[in-house]
Amino acid sequence: MKVLVTGGSGFLGQALCQALLAEGHDVSSFQRSYSHALDAMGVRQYLGALHDVSKLHEALQGQDAVLHNAAKASGWGVWQDFYQSNVLGTQCVIDGCRKFSIKHLVYTSTPSVVHQGRKPVSGGNEHNTPYATHFSAYYARSKKLAEQAVLAANSESLQCVALRPRLIWGPGDTQLLPRLVARAKAGRLRFIGNGQNSMDCTYIDNVVSAHLLALENLCGSAQCAGKAYFISNREPMPIADIVNGLLAAADAPLVKKSVPFWLAYTIGMLCEAVWRILNLSSEPPMTRFLAEQLSTEHWYDCSAAERDFGYRPEITVAQGLRRVRAALHSKGTV
Repeated sequence: MKVLVTGGSGFLGQALCQALLAEGHDVSSFQRSYSHALDAMGVRQYLGALHDVSKLHEALQGQDAVLHNAAKASGWGVWQDFYQSNVLGTQCVIDGCRKFSIKHLVYTSTPSVVHQGRKPVSGGNEHNTPYATHFSAYYARSKKLAEQAVLAANSESLQCVALRPRLIWGPGDTQLLPRLVARAKAGRLRFIGNGQNSMDCTYIDNVVSAHLLALENLCGSAQCAGKAYFISNREPMPIADIVNGLLAAADAPLVKKSVPFWLAYTIGMLCEAVWRILNLSSEPPMTRFLAEQLSTEHWYDCSAAERDFGYRPEITVAQGLRRVRAALHSKGTV
């Protein structure tokens, strides 16, 4: 089967491409910049932005399925950028799938689409956790609109599913782990609250498995078509254990200090105001969204994904941490 992965040069995108190749698929990627890693895999690359319709259509033509993973993922920025990449870009993918009679679309969403600020969620599922109505970050708002568009596009001719993996990590991570390590080494990492609020996280191989299983289901019984699913390791644990587990795997200093939520939230508000006034493009060290995310208990039930397309996390958190440590040691980075 011919499969296009959008955002194939990213952390998850590369892992998806590699897994699809291992299954014998003809794999292409659509992303902004050329990737030597994808070239080494033998992945055909198409370059451009999602809203550049002519370039996107060049990549979509002749495909049988699309794993739409590309997105602007940041805790800061201007709404137009998020809208163009995540909302308009996703609509362009949907329209392109229809134009070229592509039958299967797997969309990478996020649990942030249902996160209601400081409202805790313990074992929430797809039925009792509705979309959030207020967002303190453009990223979550734009992903909600994009997910809604994907699910609304589901039909007999274009079968769609949305997956909501939580906090993806593993060997090759270029975002979460490097940022945690850099802040820890600089002494700028603190827990917000006591660090005992439970959260989900998801090892990279498990996220990839969920995508491939969902695609297989769309090509078969299509029981998952038109639905959204939470994806995680099914091991909710205190954020302190997650963060310090990752730092320990990287031989980085552990976090022992904390700040109260009200202080982190206030600092986030002030940072956002300063960044807006000075029109800074960099991401602030703290935002309201980040303060809410890091201090609130929220973990989700993945039983629907197991029931509908057989998702079960194969790699535990402990196993994943050992793999991260081994990968870092093999590269001489710890």
